[in-house]
Amino acid sequence: MLDMVEILSMPFLACLVLTGILCYFGIHVIMREVIFVDLALAQIAAMGAAVGAWIGLDPHSYQAYACSLSFTFVAAAIFALGRFRDARVPQEAIIGMAYAVSTAVTILILSKIAAEREEIEQLLVGRLLLVDGAEVARTALICGAVGLLHFFTRRYFFRISTSAEAARRGGVNVRFWDFVFYVSFGLVVTSCVQIAGVLLVFSYLVVPAICAMIFFTRIGGRLLAAWIFGLLASVGGLTASALSDLPTGASVVAMFGVVFLCCVLVYGVRSALHQRRAP
Repeated sequence: MLDMVEILSMPFLACLVLTGILCYFGIHVIMREVIFVDLALAQIAAMGAAVGAWIGLDPHSYQAYACSLSFTFVAAAIFALGRFRDARVPQEAIIGMAYAVSTAVTILILSKIAAEREEIEQLLVGRLLLVDGAEVARTALICGAVGLLHFFTRRYFFRISTSAEAARRGGVNVRFWDFVFYVSFGLVVTSCVQIAGVLLVFSYLVVPAICAMIFFTRIGGRLLAAWIFGLLASVGGLTASALSDLPTGASVVAMFGVVFLCCVLVYGVRSALHQRRAP
């Protein structure tokens, strides 16, 4: 029992960091209707890591991380500029195109660097169970800095997420704050993907936010509920992984599915009861 607790302590701390920052960004992602932006940024970060390995960088070095981050920052600029004022091209279409192209380029590069392929694939799928204290501390430091930035400038981000056109009419420089949003988001995603993988990062972003928005309309209520749902899925997934000897990341993702189904069931029962009481 003590061995299990010791093994899962670092993954649990990593999940706490992921819950804290990704559930917050998930609220913005759902409100902005750019659901797949994290998949695109994560894949572009992986493409940057693949390019770094292709030119001879150690995949676990700071140089490789900087290479991956530079690709993410370029993508952030493209996504910020991709918000057309008259919406003639949906921003989600640009995000989807970026995801498809970056995936294809990553596959092409991986086909040419067989010596480092296994390590790059580990970056793509995550290694939550093998994360160490230094990686958790570095990720927590980065996410904490981004969280402070968003706390002090939150009114700009939430005004744009609620209505970009209304924010523009109110004098907000939407393009500039979009760029800040996507750069900070890309920094978080690049850091989190290294320890959790694309699939788990996507789950932390989308599922808690959707569950929270089912029950709450105010931003504060949504954020608090998203953190609670993210924590429940983390604890449940890690526990199931330890008791049943299952892959850790996949167990947490599956538990997110269970949490979502429970929320839908509760909402359906509550709606049915309200309909019966209405007459």
